[in-house]
Amino acid sequence: MPKYYLYMRKSTDEEDRQVLSLESQLNELHEYAKREGLEIADEFIEAKTAKKPGRTIFNLMIKQIESNGVSGILAWHPDRLARNSMDGGKIIYLVDTGKLVDLRFPTYSFENTAQGKFMLSIAFGQSKYYIDNLSENVKRGFRQKIRRGEYPGFAPLGYTNDTKNHSIVIDPDKAPFIKKIFELYAAGDYSLDELKKITDRLGLIGKRGKPVRKSELARILRNPFYYGMMLVKGELHEASHPPLISQKLFATVQEVLENRGKPMKKGIIKFTFIGLMKCKCCGASITAETQKG
Repeated sequence: MPKYYLYMRKSTDEEDRQVLSLESQLNELHEYAKREGLEIADEFIEAKTAKKPGRTIFNLMIKQIESNGVSGILAWHPDRLARNSMDGGKIIYLVDTGKLVDLRFPTYSFENTAQGKFMLSIAFGQSKYYIDNLSENVKRGFRQKIRRGEYPGFAPLGYTNDTKNHSIVIDPDKAPFIKKIFELYAAGDYSLDELKKITDRLGLIGKRGKPVRKSELARILRNPFYYGMMLVKGELHEASHPPLISQKLFATVQEVLENRGKPMKKGIIKFTFIGLMKCKCCGASITAETQKG
């Protein structure tokens, strides 16, 4: 009786949501093996996308095939084995070199012939095309959201995601705190440490259900989202959500942040005639410095 490695994969990616669960795949494959009289030598199960090479369990199976050799692989569909050209090429090469004699799929018929390997390469190519096309569609949708001024992510503190209308709205409980943070810091009388003490006293809670950290306060104060813009991949875009503060207030806060970040200037000692005299030999300007004592 021929021996087969049973391989199952379930990705958590968007494109694999309609694929059978691991448990369902296992049941279907065991029923198929029993029906076809296939002996399963070992089972390899992993939950990882196949968009890129580097699956640990898949690579382990390939190594065992190269060293031990089995009759074939049993999987639900060719796209469970590979969605990238490198892994698909490995499978076809193992068939070419005789390391693999057969591939079995309940949803796909494979023959170990020139035409069969050609059709398998097309099946792997279709799987890769599906992933590439899906990626392009996602990127296009992302760009369209940006054009409409829709923020493609979770709303920052002071806002909340309106899942019903697919928009971002002001959080009436936390927005007043955020506005107060900007106003206090813009006055120039508070450091980030002092501002944190104030937010702790006021009871401002962050996204994780804990008091806002100093680093979070710094991110809030530098986030243009609060005056109606959004920073996406290093570029500013107009946003459709309502602003919490004015652009003028935001600019004032940035100025305070910049000034507080500058190192303290040490006392400057001025020397008479600096820059007036030069060395006769090399032409370099003669300067001066103070020495202890």
